[in-house]
Amino acid sequence: MVREYNVAILGATGAVGRRMIDQLAKSTIPVKSVKLLASSRSAGMVLKFRDQDLVVEETTPESFDGVDLVLSSAGGAVSKKFLPEAVKRGAVCVDNTSAFRMEPDVPLVVPEVNPDALKDHHGIIANPNCSTIQMVMALEPIRRKFGLKQIIVSTYQAASGAGQAAIDELKKEAQDYLDGKDMQADAQILPTKGDKKHYPLAFNLLPQIDVLEDSGYSHEEWKMIHETKKIMLNDMNAKDIKVTATCVRVPVPIAHGESVYFTVEDESATTQDIMDAVANFPGVGLEDDIKHQIYPQPINAAGKRETFVGRIRPDYENPGAFNMWIVADNLLKGAAWNTVENAEYLVKMNLI
Repeated sequence: MVREYNVAILGATGAVGRRMIDQLAKSTIPVKSVKLLASSRSAGMVLKFRDQDLVVEETTPESFDGVDLVLSSAGGAVSKKFLPEAVKRGAVCVDNTSAFRMEPDVPLVVPEVNPDALKDHHGIIANPNCSTIQMVMALEPIRRKFGLKQIIVSTYQAASGAGQAAIDELKKEAQDYLDGKDMQADAQILPTKGDKKHYPLAFNLLPQIDVLEDSGYSHEEWKMIHETKKIMLNDMNAKDIKVTATCVRVPVPIAHGESVYFTVEDESATTQDIMDAVANFPGVGLEDDIKHQIYPQPINAAGKRETFVGRIRPDYENPGAFNMWIVADNLLKGAAWNTVENAEYLVKMNLI
């Protein structure tokens, strides 16, 4: 008899939470019941799961009684408060915040890349940062076949990475610009709520995502560097692969782009070898036909689970070095779908 699971979605009313509901409905997980959890402000809202109308409940520790699986995207502070309570009550949690990512005993997992890390969980599994997820999806097949020495990434990250309010702010600023109004008055969120100044994103680029640290890097850049090492090498400070990042917010609603320069250990690898490795990796779509101007674009990736890769080409000045362009829906593969997919793997591997 197939076991069915009682599932709770924490942060159900947010942009990612709503997509988790949808992705769970489309998943292979045998669902017995679904509980939607949020803050007191959102309690009482009615959302659909498949053909059911579900009332959103205010989150309390007791909300997790009888729950087998928690999918969480309600902010780091909320995750730190409630997920240990869920684990105490016997649930396994997949968390989409940064709250637990760098904890040594918490697996940081992209299922196609490092599924075996799930075996070491102690009740909580962390979803990586959205921009990290799509980069390791594209680079892991290359690492496995040819080795990786260095990664230099520049991101082009969509407004939705800062939530629905950032999308709304971008749209308002764009309309004000077209109407000849001052956009600065609308800038309340970006580049980050946690900093002193805010700037408009419409018709602009912001080379800051998350807070700027004393090192000169933003925290988003720090995350990409150390999460990549933890996922690929199981050590956030590993030296075997050198990683550096520049993260930029761009006026796109959904789907992040990334320009990645990387160096492989096997210098005999050709561009076609790299393309073949990428094309055959699960969850990755190769869109690379320069004769017909085919390459990944955010407008086409939005709403899709896959990570799309194109513009693969060698650095003719440096043997073993290549460039590529990566695009993925940051709210799906970068968040909701990766979370649900981790849960699918937990079920398949009998780890719940």
